[in-house]
Amino acid sequence: MAKPGDGGEEPEASGLPPRGPRRPSGSARPKGTGRSGGAAARARLRRHPGHDQPAPPPGPSAGPAGPGSSAQGAGSSRGRPIRAFPGGPGPHPAARPDTAPTTLHPSRRTEGGSLLDVVRVAIVILDTAGRVVLWSPTAEEMLGWPSEVLVGRSIEELLADPEDQQRARAALQETLRHGSWHGFTGISDRDGVPVEVEVRLSLLVDGDGAPYVQAALTEAAALRAVERDLAVRDALFEQSPLGIAVLDTDLRYTAVNRTLAEMDGLPAEAHIGRTAGETLPERSTDEITALQRQVLATGEPVIDVTLAAPNSGRGGYRSISFSRMTDRAGRVLGISGTAMDVTERYRAVAKVEGARRRLSLLNEFGSRVGDLLDASMIAQELAGAVVPRLADYAAVILLQAVAHGDDLPRHGHDRRTSLLQLGVAGVQDGPAVETMLRHSARITFEDDSVFGRVLRRGVPELLTGAELEALSFPGDPKVEAARDLGIHSRLVVPLRARGIVIGLLVVSRAGYREGFDRDDLAFTVELADRAGSSLDNARLYARERTAALTLQRTLLPQQVPQPAGVEVAYRYVPGSSGTEVGGDWFDVIPLPGDRTALVVGDVMGHGLRAAATMGRLRTAVRVLAALDLAPEVVLRHVHELADDLAQGPDEALLATCVYAVFDPARRNLTVTKAGHIPPVLVVPGADAEPARSGGPLPGGAGQVLDLPSGAPLGVGGVPFESIEMEIPDGSLLALCTDGLVESRDKDLDVGLGRLISVLEQPYASIQQACEAVLDTMEQGREPDDVALLLARLGRERDDAPTAGWTLPAEPTAVSRARRLVRHTLADWGVEALTDTAELLVSELVTNAVRYASAPIGVRLTLGELLLVEISDPLPDPPRERHASAGDEGGRGLELVRRLALRWGTRAEGLGKVVWFELADSDVQPPESML
Repeated sequence: MAKPGDGGEEPEASGLPPRGPRRPSGSARPKGTGRSGGAAARARLRRHPGHDQPAPPPGPSAGPAGPGSSAQGAGSSRGRPIRAFPGGPGPHPAARPDTAPTTLHPSRRTEGGSLLDVVRVAIVILDTAGRVVLWSPTAEEMLGWPSEVLVGRSIEELLADPEDQQRARAALQETLRHGSWHGFTGISDRDGVPVEVEVRLSLLVDGDGAPYVQAALTEAAALRAVERDLAVRDALFEQSPLGIAVLDTDLRYTAVNRTLAEMDGLPAEAHIGRTAGETLPERSTDEITALQRQVLATGEPVIDVTLAAPNSGRGGYRSISFSRMTDRAGRVLGISGTAMDVTERYRAVAKVEGARRRLSLLNEFGSRVGDLLDASMIAQELAGAVVPRLADYAAVILLQAVAHGDDLPRHGHDRRTSLLQLGVAGVQDGPAVETMLRHSARITFEDDSVFGRVLRRGVPELLTGAELEALSFPGDPKVEAARDLGIHSRLVVPLRARGIVIGLLVVSRAGYREGFDRDDLAFTVELADRAGSSLDNARLYARERTAALTLQRTLLPQQVPQPAGVEVAYRYVPGSSGTEVGGDWFDVIPLPGDRTALVVGDVMGHGLRAAATMGRLRTAVRVLAALDLAPEVVLRHVHELADDLAQGPDEALLATCVYAVFDPARRNLTVTKAGHIPPVLVVPGADAEPARSGGPLPGGAGQVLDLPSGAPLGVGGVPFESIEMEIPDGSLLALCTDGLVESRDKDLDVGLGRLISVLEQPYASIQQACEAVLDTMEQGREPDDVALLLARLGRERDDAPTAGWTLPAEPTAVSRARRLVRHTLADWGVEALTDTAELLVSELVTNAVRYASAPIGVRLTLGELLLVEISDPLPDPPRERHASAGDEGGRGLELVRRLALRWGTRAEGLGKVVWFELADSDVQPPESML
């Protein structure tokens, strides 16, 4: 075989079978063979150019370009001027003076192309001597040498290093012997810069059996970059701890790594060509498929979406991300996705979030029950707080003693312990829920049941499975209802106060919700402990409030009289459970002369001490009222007793009061107040029917009585003043405490106006009017006690005769008074009272004539008793004297005291009235008084 580049005849490749009929041995070579045969083969290759094959040369000569080449020969260098070939002539004069060459290393990439634009493969065809037969355009682009310059020249001329040339010859011989060769070498480009290329040599044979060598040249730098990228891809794809998947535009898997296959529980081969819906459980793929379609359609990536793991066998949670893939030309190839097991992270976050929610629930429950002092309300708030955030169903079961404010039992709990279910809540309603969570149901249990153990030991229990059946007693319908509701997990936690179990908190979960764990149990115990403290406070408050109410009720009037000319109705409403009982009171006090005192008062403060102070204050008012003192005098004396009536030496008495006296005979009303709510008076219309006891109220026009305010009792500094007025028959007087008309956000005038508007309406009775007033109390008012006293004021009884006269202050007035009394009593048919009445009237008129200088009034009223009143303008009350045996006078008032059933004196206007009462019987004066 000739050496490459020796210019001799091309030998046949050894070991290669000839193509076509074998030439007989020793025969002459056909005409036209030899070197011309190589030229013919090169011509045939040029007649079939491919992507990497240059166009055939324009002239018949295939030799190297030289000075004698035609203008259409090898003078062109495909876009740039030809540099003189090493060892050869300079460039052809007709070469194209194009622009300077682009940088060859790193390789130029065509935007929007394929991988072949990144890793270019240049094809060069060599003959067996190593001469260039074909130089492809890619080779020209890679090295800058045009085919016109290189065709026919030895490839060794591009190798500057002698060692590279030697290696090239050896490689060519290796290829001719074995058919292929692979290696790296450096080839000089047109600028003389060596370019490292990877060379793959392959033996080719044309149709005539002539051998050629194909050299595939690839830039080594670009190839190494691609190999590095592939290695990185393999490392990321196959060795990544993340699950990675590649899907086409039909959302079918084209590649998945081992991690994702293990996460899905399927081999990688089971994914290829299938969609997520075909490889994963149906319940898990709806959201995943929706995300894939969204990313494929919009190109917007989805990052770190946490979903439940589709593989039900492994469980847990995954973080998935999807992004759309496009090629260098922008064509959508599909999407790529990653999946990461975030079960631990999710559970850690869920645990932190659960702790935050539990803390929030504790704070919220504390704020909701902080101002509650009713056990039933606290129990309901507790049940409502845990549903649905902690449980699906909840029941709060309390000892009856806690619910009623009694003392806690000193012995242990057993099946005889009385329990009430006072707080219930559930996520749904229905017959089964009503059976299990009936409010106020009485709970029974066996000693060896879960309820019995928790009540006895005070240790919470977490129930699952068969334990749920042993809740209370065999056959309990609540257990059957729980089974129908799908309850699968339950906590029974004791409610404790000061070490004593006072009830149970029972919470349950049903359906697909996860069962309770130890964290849930610990939290529920803490919540139950807080609730237990609030429930015990409510029990203690209820006990104290019950005692205060009992005391208060005993100090209020047990029976309210119905005096002549007055019809009374009253209501007392203790404060709500949010506050203690107050010191409100009312009273109706009969006075002499068929007069009536109406009193309403309010002691500042709440609790037992306020109730006790109220009782003492009411007693003082009654005692002073019995003295028949003027209303302002009564309040002045009560104020003077304030220090003695106070709750303690360091706490002054502070109370308000309104005191009114009605005289039915004169239809006169005298009212005074000490810092209290003013009374309301409703006057009937002119066409209203005459008032009668028990009859309907006609309504009318209401007004607030304008009274001097007066200072509250115990304050002082402001004198008490009364006003007197004559009122129409059938007028309605309303006295009340501030709890009825005051509210937190409105003025007192608003409440008084509402009271007037209610009382101006007609009602069937005065009792119905009381109910109407209470029904209109504003919900936002202060939760204080309410005392309401209504009095319909009218004349005396129609069948009660009355007579009255005015006499001059002369001695003759005594005899005239005796005569008028005698005739009047005879007309009334009560002659038995005549002698005593004449005697006492003469004594009192004599005293009035002696000390007064103005007209004297005499009035008789016959009811169940005979009432005699003697009035004069002298304000000083008479004083009883004890006359000696020798005194001529001084026995008048003593006679009155001895012979009258009752007697007294009262201020009236600027003067006074002395009165006495006689029973309808024959009363003889003692002999010693005659």
